[in-house]
Amino acid sequence: MLLGYLSFLLPVLVQAAPWSLRSGQPPAHSSSPRWNLTLRGNGPSTISLAISPIGTAVPSAPDSPCKSVRLALQPPQNSSTKPSFRVPAKLAYDCLNSIPFNQSAAAALIESMRPYLDWQSTTSYMKDPPKEYAEAVQPPYDFWATFNAIEMNVARGAYASEYDFGWDLYLATQEAHDGHFSFILDVVGNIFSFGRTTALVSVSEDGRALPAIYVYADILAAQAGNSSSNPSQVVLINGMATTEFLLDWAQYGGHQDKDALWNNLFYSPAQVSLGGSGTGTGTFAGNGRGRLVYPGPSTTLTFANGTNVTTENYARTHISFKNINSGADIYREYLVPKSPPRLDALETLQRAEAKHEENESNDVRTPYPNTTLPSHHRKHRGIDAPGYPPPVTRQRHNMNGGYFLEGPGFGDVAVLTVASFVHQPFAGQEFKKVNFDFIAAALAANKTKLIIDVSANGGGVILQGYDLFKQLFPSIHPFGASRFRAHETVDWLGEIYSRFGAQLNSSGSSLNNFQLAPWDYRTDLDSEDKHFTSWKGQGGKYGPHDYGNDTFTSLLRWDLNDPHLPQDSGGISVSGYGEGTNTSYQQPFETENIILVYDGYCASTCAIFSEFMRQEAGVKTIALGGRPSLHPMQGVGGVKGANMYTWSHIFGSVNNAKGFAEKLLYQDLNSTALGKYTSLALARATVAAVNSRDGIRRDDDEQIPWQFLYEPTECRIFHTKQMVLDQSVVWKTVADTVWGRGNACVVGDNDFYGNKKSGYDADVEVSEEGQEQRVWDVSEGFDVEGAWKGLEVETEHYWGHDKGDCVVYP
Repeated sequence: MLLGYLSFLLPVLVQAAPWSLRSGQPPAHSSSPRWNLTLRGNGPSTISLAISPIGTAVPSAPDSPCKSVRLALQPPQNSSTKPSFRVPAKLAYDCLNSIPFNQSAAAALIESMRPYLDWQSTTSYMKDPPKEYAEAVQPPYDFWATFNAIEMNVARGAYASEYDFGWDLYLATQEAHDGHFSFILDVVGNIFSFGRTTALVSVSEDGRALPAIYVYADILAAQAGNSSSNPSQVVLINGMATTEFLLDWAQYGGHQDKDALWNNLFYSPAQVSLGGSGTGTGTFAGNGRGRLVYPGPSTTLTFANGTNVTTENYARTHISFKNINSGADIYREYLVPKSPPRLDALETLQRAEAKHEENESNDVRTPYPNTTLPSHHRKHRGIDAPGYPPPVTRQRHNMNGGYFLEGPGFGDVAVLTVASFVHQPFAGQEFKKVNFDFIAAALAANKTKLIIDVSANGGGVILQGYDLFKQLFPSIHPFGASRFRAHETVDWLGEIYSRFGAQLNSSGSSLNNFQLAPWDYRTDLDSEDKHFTSWKGQGGKYGPHDYGNDTFTSLLRWDLNDPHLPQDSGGISVSGYGEGTNTSYQQPFETENIILVYDGYCASTCAIFSEFMRQEAGVKTIALGGRPSLHPMQGVGGVKGANMYTWSHIFGSVNNAKGFAEKLLYQDLNSTALGKYTSLALARATVAAVNSRDGIRRDDDEQIPWQFLYEPTECRIFHTKQMVLDQSVVWKTVADTVWGRGNACVVGDNDFYGNKKSGYDADVEVSEEGQEQRVWDVSEGFDVEGAWKGLEVETEHYWGHDKGDCVVYP
């Protein structure tokens, strides 16, 4: 499906770097989030809380940390206690560090990784980024120097454990801050994940003051009226100034923009609405990328009123510890690859085709809900969305939904939430239908203004981004050009797929997917929307072309009229093309009546959609939250790459090419670059992915990837306490700022389209600067109990996709 600081390693030790403060690792979730509701109202005190349940008591003289984990997970004999899947974080960390380092296996793994890493399209730009990017986003980063240093450390036997080795490999890609570029070794991602019991939020008292840090449960308790005092600000974390600690911890995230990384630390209703597919209560609490990082044995929060609260951090287990008595047992049981039998390439396609036909014949789909009825008249199956009002319609897993704002002055405002561009393959048609039906319902209800909220959107199916744009702007043909890094493997794939594609004579979906592969020059269009005439040479798809101290293919664009494209886009045709053609469809909302709202998490397909909305249609934008400072903020804070490939997808493409060459073209390619690909790296990886394509803007002669363009929004708005509880408060604040008399922009201008009017009739506060300001209260029907349940959401252990796509791993 088309789907989103390692300093130099010295001879033995890693240089002191930001992660050296963090390389102790993460924690657990309390079954009751209400432990801290009334602790901080009566003067200074120190409270130490153990997490319950974390497991049974650890024996006083264990044989090894890993055996102690096993014993801690087992309930006492003759006990009705259910087995626990949590242990103290320190115990899990000690267990990981007791797993022996296998030097020869590590050397083989490093060698197996190299050909896959050649696919990463941005390594030259990371090393020497544009000045504005380096100053405002992330500093230069030399990935290959880091990777080579790891290889040198392996050769010297410098690692004390397999976990040390795996952690350095993880940081090597993570420090690129490219959400598509990731390698998580099994020892890092498959055995434990970590968490803290406390979710934080960053909020401004009045929408103007710089944000401060609070415990989310305290904010919620105050709203519920069952707290004995007002929430107290968190001023220290583990003895370090809160902002300093959190800025450091945020850098563990996968996003590039520091304001996006900051926002992702905290509880977010939009993330919680995605359930286990989102980052839920934030990376500080051990969700998203935070679940990989050991945060130490405990966390101490110091509050402005002098109270200290210490909680024990925890680890979740993701493997069975039955018969595990040592780190060596874990290595033997879980870290030694089990090689699957190799299938011939044609046999693989034939089996896939048979499986596809079987799935099609057995596919019984649930009918779409009646989206013409108000949501309170029908029941939705799926996951809840704490902090959201009742929808007009929504996708069952909250990937998208539609809402009408209520209250004086908001009668003409509709809100379309797009928290994902489909991260689950079954949901493609439902997602498109929700968008279509809601736009129709909004027009039928005389809504003239549209807020598009892409908070929490880490990407999804590429052509879903195209489709939503075309539903909103049917007369605009989006540019959407991209390119691969040009290297020997891509060249060989193009030669083989282009030759074999011409001989293909089958209508089977798997074989059509072979024809749809970008390696066949007949697929895709060039930058002028014309078909390529060859793989190489004049007008060729491959190029290569020199940019940014590297070589790249020619620019290519999706052929949106290709009748086979729905097979590779979740089953949809893009509106206005192919089967989705509708020449009578009119633009539903005027451009000046649309506003795009971000929380910085927007990435991947969301970045593509944003590029179309901003650059092609001229829609204006607002960013929410960010660090406690007064500077512009980007809306798209995640990866802006145009396509992610998993290594398994690359391996499959290479194996197919080799199989076809050997069987049909009588060529043995093991002596070429194609012969360097093995399954070892795949077998050891929890996640292995690259950014395979750069997005390139129309008429950019320098072809600078979107990833390295700094693009702040027109307006930045701070979160308030009410906004982190109730998402409708966000939308009212935005609507009032864009079309009403209010102005919540702390940076930027709220005269977005040059036609600012005094529209909404309500009481306003006038700040010292003369700006009209409202702080909206939460809705009367705010579901407090539902919000408490939001604190139970954790990022699921499953890491996602096995094919090329455009999704950021949470």
